[in-house]
Amino acid sequence: MQPRGAEDLSDRNAPQDAPRDARRNSSLDYQRFADTPLQRAPFDHLIVPGFLRPQAREALDAAFPAIGRGGSFPADSLDCGPAFAAFLAELRGPELTAAVAAKFGIDLAGRPVMVTLRGQSRAKDGRIHTDSAAKLITALIYMNPTWDSAEGRLRLLRGPDDIEDYGAEVPPERGTLLAFRCGPTAYHGHKPYVGQRRSVQVNWMTDRAVLRRELGRHGLSAWTKRLFGFGAGAGTGTG
Repeated sequence: MQPRGAEDLSDRNAPQDAPRDARRNSSLDYQRFADTPLQRAPFDHLIVPGFLRPQAREALDAAFPAIGRGGSFPADSLDCGPAFAAFLAELRGPELTAAVAAKFGIDLAGRPVMVTLRGQSRAKDGRIHTDSAAKLITALIYMNPTWDSAEGRLRLLRGPDDIEDYGAEVPPERGTLLAFRCGPTAYHGHKPYVGQRRSVQVNWMTDRAVLRRELGRHGLSAWTKRLFGFGAGAGTGTG
């Protein structure tokens, strides 16, 4: 069933007045995003290979901040150079928010955006879970040149108990976008993989109070990893 009010929201959120030159210079392929239909099973999602434009992939690959440990790190806690900082600013910008809002039929106007990065996957990562109720939409952009391993491929699951019972599987290859509506049945996970597995995660949050709480949780985990060389218990989910 189409979400209530989705048609009106699409008109309201669509980036009607975006300058064409800005789109042409963007790292993101908004037309490819718009042309990809929303899938309803096992929960609302879309997978967009090539969402990161070819001309941007190598530059952003080289500019991806060094992350030598597992876990999820707030983007602002990392040493990002100018090229990657500009990319992050676009992810937080109004055009992506409008495109996501229109696709999912949800009003994201005024919703705060959280951006976190992962660079390494640990054996404990990938456990089946749903994202917190503080998150409305999750979007993942993968930054790995190729992905030959059968492990580490994110699966969208039909339930909470079986990693093999999945409706879609996403290899975390560079430039691929996965976006999904968060909810109590939006189970996802992957088979354990140890090694480099880079991703950028964008979350549209319910309000600024929960954004501050989530950033504080991730920030504390990142701080303890830097200081002591181990995590603070956060960031064992998936990206």
